[in-house]
Amino acid sequence: QVQLVESGGGLVQSGGSLRLSCVASGRIVSMYHMAWFRQAPGKEREFVAAINWSGGNTYNSDSVKGRFAISRDKSKNTVYLQMNSLKPEDTAVYYCACRTEWSTRWYTSSNEYDHWGQGTQVTVSS
Repeated sequence: QVQLVESGGGLVQSGGSLRLSCVASGRIVSMYHMAWFRQAPGKEREFVAAINWSGGNTYNSDSVKGRFAISRDKSKNTVYLQMNSLKPEDTAVYYCACRTEWSTRWYTSSNEYDHWGQGTQVTVSS
């Protein structure tokens, strides 16, 4: 089992920045891909970005490309999401997720990730 705990959410003005953190514990060795998703009220959970835990390769959704960046610090068992140029439409609960099954491609569906954090609220005011 892998446990994930997010932090770093909050209220920020449009154009501002936030950095989210996700600390992993448990069977770290089993983690393959780590990802960030978000869910706004009344909407489905949306893929934001993913990173290969071992190699550090990343994959971003088109909606955040150029503004958000995912990274990881293996020494701290932590994944980050640096969010710049925030917009009101970025307002959502942001979730950290982990996929433990090996794959040759990136997955953007929440069904493909088997461990989740509790989420952290990000609110961007206009």
